[in-house]
Amino acid sequence: MAFDKNKFPVDDDFVMPAEYSIHDGTIMIYPVRPGSWGKDRTGALRSFAGIFLEIIKRENLYLIADKMHWKEAKAFLDSIIADNAKDEEEKEAFENRCLIFPIDSDDAWARDVGPTFVTNSSKDFEGKSIRGIDWKFNAWGGEIDGLYATWDMDDKVAGSFCDLCEIDCYDAGDFVLEGGSIHSDGEGTVMVTESCLLSPGRNPSLSKEQIEETLKKYLGAEKVLWLPRGIYNDETNEHVDNVCAFVAPGEVVLAWTDNQEDPQYELSKQDLDYLENETDAKGRKLTVHKLPIPDHPVLISEDDLSNYEFEEGEDVRDIGERLAASYVNFYFINGAALVPQFGGDNKESDERALEILREICPGREIIGIPARDILLGGGNIHCITQQIPDNNL
Repeated sequence: MAFDKNKFPVDDDFVMPAEYSIHDGTIMIYPVRPGSWGKDRTGALRSFAGIFLEIIKRENLYLIADKMHWKEAKAFLDSIIADNAKDEEEKEAFENRCLIFPIDSDDAWARDVGPTFVTNSSKDFEGKSIRGIDWKFNAWGGEIDGLYATWDMDDKVAGSFCDLCEIDCYDAGDFVLEGGSIHSDGEGTVMVTESCLLSPGRNPSLSKEQIEETLKKYLGAEKVLWLPRGIYNDETNEHVDNVCAFVAPGEVVLAWTDNQEDPQYELSKQDLDYLENETDAKGRKLTVHKLPIPDHPVLISEDDLSNYEFEEGEDVRDIGERLAASYVNFYFINGAALVPQFGGDNKESDERALEILREICPGREIIGIPARDILLGGGNIHCITQQIPDNNL
């Protein structure tokens, strides 16, 4: 039977793999929006370059660039390869792992606007072993609390990418969801936050039970864990990928602070209480590893504010505004994890986060990436990346 993108995938046996499973590659979007990355994008591009390089050392990079900036993006990648390849053989390997797609977007949040991928490991299945899901995107809240006035191009990214790659893609219709609002363990458990998925700007006509059933069917999940809250002042209505992540079956890391005066304490405490009383889809008691947030809040400075150029209807920032800094917003790639580093007076907590993740993820290289300039855009490393799972099953 031919694939029908509008068919609700009830009986297809496709499942969302864990991020820590083997990747074919990673989708990213070249950053250009001045309301996120600044009129001077030097800092943001430096951070993106570090991520690009670590990815192409290990897996494919699928870079999306709008048509106006496609040549700039190509030249940028070429310069990274030229500066870092140790010989012609490595240069050729890096080049072969880079693909650039001329797709227009409103911003660079590949996690949220790119497709979510599911796979089928059945050897008897007729057809491709990987499929995408094209959720509806409305800039994290639409007319109620969305972060910019228009998001039409972002909403088309997932479908356009799958079309160009000739990947079958489910159309989720009017169901609003972002990739950063879900985490999967690949074994039937999906994790979300109530504060995000039950927010009035997403799917207000659906009950919690209906939302859960939709997630189970599209993602092949057996159980959904509903954490109460996310990171303080997270403008996505508290995406789960900033507060809690699977690191292995039955194991999660949770953003934490021991400072009871910090507004994050109560949010993380609610999540800890919930997780300690839950099991995953396999009935395992969850092991919760605490990953402390930066010791010092990351705040918008006067210089930061002067570099932004906001469009009409776009969410704006203020001097002294606290950003949603969290080390949980790291990203697994093949053989490694890329971890945000905020610098300044957070050097000690930066190193602590790396050491904790080295203990939790033995056998994986833990790499710090300077990421304050990504955080200034409103998210972090996980938010600008979207994994494509290995499909040679």
